[in-house]
Amino acid sequence: MGRWILIILGLIPGVWSGSWDVTYQNQCALKGTSVNLKCKYDYPYGHFLTWTGWSKVSDGGSLIPLTDLPSPPNHFTYTGNNRGDCSLRVNNVQSSDQGAYYFRFSTTLGSWRRNKHALLSVKELTTVVQPYTAREGDTVVLTCRSGCPEPTHIVWFKERQRVWSSVFQARREDAGSYYCAILGQETVRSASVALSVHYAPTDVKLSVSPSGDIVRGSMVTLTCSSEANPPVAQSGYHLYKDGEYVSSGQSHVTLDIQPRHRGQYHCQAWNNISWRGSDRINSSEINLDVQYYPMNVSVSVNPEHIVEGGRVNLTCSSEANPAADSYTWYKRTETIGSNTLIHVGSGQVLSLPSMESSHGGLYVCNVRNSLGEGNSTEVVLAMEASQHGTQSLSVLAGIGLFLVVMLIAALLLFRMKQKYEADTNQTKLDVRPNGRASSSEEPQDAVYSNIHILPSSPPPISNPYSPSASHRDLQKNTSRSSEVEIIYSTVTIKPSNRNAPHHKKSWSKGKEDDISVIYSSVVKSS
Repeated sequence: MGRWILIILGLIPGVWSGSWDVTYQNQCALKGTSVNLKCKYDYPYGHFLTWTGWSKVSDGGSLIPLTDLPSPPNHFTYTGNNRGDCSLRVNNVQSSDQGAYYFRFSTTLGSWRRNKHALLSVKELTTVVQPYTAREGDTVVLTCRSGCPEPTHIVWFKERQRVWSSVFQARREDAGSYYCAILGQETVRSASVALSVHYAPTDVKLSVSPSGDIVRGSMVTLTCSSEANPPVAQSGYHLYKDGEYVSSGQSHVTLDIQPRHRGQYHCQAWNNISWRGSDRINSSEINLDVQYYPMNVSVSVNPEHIVEGGRVNLTCSSEANPAADSYTWYKRTETIGSNTLIHVGSGQVLSLPSMESSHGGLYVCNVRNSLGEGNSTEVVLAMEASQHGTQSLSVLAGIGLFLVVMLIAALLLFRMKQKYEADTNQTKLDVRPNGRASSSEEPQDAVYSNIHILPSSPPPISNPYSPSASHRDLQKNTSRSSEVEIIYSTVTIKPSNRNAPHHKKSWSKGKEDDISVIYSSVVKSS
């Protein structure tokens, strides 16, 4: 019987205790986890426990029972017992749960609360990426931090995909958002931190719009694109044609495409990040083909010199894309009241096996392809004279040229002879218009040029201007006929020796004073 009494007394709390007491242990919890606020309590002998409860200190300093706090169901759970354990479990800890907590209990003989409180600190996991902006190939280190003691098991994720190493060499595909979490409690995680990996342009492409056949005169847009970090700016794109720079910018628009725009195009992208030693990355080349109807149509004649009976080939050529598929020849005919073109042949070459006079005329070539047609300018087809006729003309031309040269030479010799005779027969003479000799002290040399205008049947007369004729005979012959006009031209020539004595010269019959007269007569028949 005494043994059972001892067992019952042992089950009653406080029987073996002798004082009021509550002890706490401060806790640090990560946001989203669950935590136990550990608590121990005691009371004197002979007391029986009747009530227990937890309260939280509000921002104003008052105690609020946990049952009065706005929280989800089962957010706070009492895990203690009546035998000295007063622990409290907080589920899904939030930042609002941080603060001071008190435990209070009552017995059959009174209630008690300790002045010291239990402190709950709420922290969060924090991810640190170093560096957060890396170039391709740089080393990246991931670090998970919190204000509470470090969890023993941390795991890493990149956009919900498990990352097995927190240290790695950056690649362009490693760019993204990273966070850390507690193993087994993956919902307890840090905020995401982005890792940016810079790399040179890749997948550089040049596209053409429209993508189908490009026809002359249409609008064409060339656009360059790439994958790069940082993205390629407008000024970082360059367009080249056949290796020659064309323009900068991501897009190049040609409003009126022409055949001269055909060629091999590629674009170049640059964002100041090098790759394999180069910071300018080229796209693959594309061939820009411009289609157009026949242009620059021309006709060549072979041979150039056409003779009767010879073979003649007219060849038509043009620029066209696609290539011309039809050649048609026409000859222009001119009749009274009409001027028409008649069809004379087809094919690129029009052949005339034996040239005849009827084949001469104007020829034109018409060229077609799937986009249109074009005409050549008219070509004249004419025969040249025969070789014998050509040689005769050449001989006649040579003879005529020879005669002209000989005539010019004869005229030159005649003129030179006249000049020479005039120079050798000059005399020193001064004759007044009245026929009297000059009485001046300084003699003059005179040369006369006499012009006779004779009637159609002039009477025969002796030369009145011979050196032996007298001045009287000169006047007689002059007055004989009114149909004779004498014009005197006087040229004064000073003697070379000014100191020589001067002599008077006069006209007298049969007498000469060393006078030489040169007469130049022009006779014009009426």
